[in-house]
Amino acid sequence: MSGVGKEHASVRLIGGYARGDAGIAADEVWALEAHLETCAACRARLSDAVETGVPAVASLVGAVWSGLEPGLDTAATMPARRWRRPVWLSAWLTPVMAPWLAMTVGVVLIALALDLAGPGFGEVSLVLLLAPVLPLCGVAASWSRGLDPAYELTAAAPRAGLYLVLRRTASVLAVVVPALLAAGWPAGVSAAQWLLPCLALTSAALALGGVFGVTRAALGLMAVWAAGVMVPSLVTRSESAFLDTSGLPVWGLLLALGTGVVTARRGAYTTVPGVSR
Repeated sequence: MSGVGKEHASVRLIGGYARGDAGIAADEVWALEAHLETCAACRARLSDAVETGVPAVASLVGAVWSGLEPGLDTAATMPARRWRRPVWLSAWLTPVMAPWLAMTVGVVLIALALDLAGPGFGEVSLVLLLAPVLPLCGVAASWSRGLDPAYELTAAAPRAGLYLVLRRTASVLAVVVPALLAAGWPAGVSAAQWLLPCLALTSAALALGGVFGVTRAALGLMAVWAAGVMVPSLVTRSESAFLDTSGLPVWGLLLALGTGVVTARRGAYTTVPGVSR
């Protein structure tokens, strides 16, 4: 960002941040807060800027601290937990994602069992039909306000922009894609048929998520896929043309377009509405 250099944040940016200047761009605020996490010198400069530039805030903080300090020594401490989730795991996954990912893997196993049970749907493979949209279930759950009790804290964190969106999406793909690869082999489904559509739809969900919210975008694409691809294939008992290998260049173009939109509009993910609505 223009106000945050390689070493320290600029005096202009720190002063404006201390005063609560509404004119600072959202991406500059995000960059400054991320920088303050690791730079003690800039945190000290921010403290000085608050004391000199915003004395009312400094006075309020001092009053609150003076009221809390006497009770800190006598406050009961929480017992140490036997197991604490590693910090790196918290950066990639949320507690709410675990059951959704388990459910997604369960759906893959059920689809595989139905494929192996016999030609109940003709030439249609349920594993193949579900593979492109299954990661969208985890992506939608990753940013659901109703499912994540810590949504507000997460969305307001300094790194709650595209950085966190991509991390959570990658964690979903890291679980779902291997499960689909394992199920595709006994079902006779080639990864060449579904992997590119899977990545393309995931990138499309993120691209549309910058406008409508990631959860809404993922659920919307799942509904479109179900109505436009899954239902017609099951009714006609034939493989959809959308999953034919001849259409892979189109899926590749969609993947490139979605990636380009996400990159070009990365600033849309630095505010709370841009992450999920």
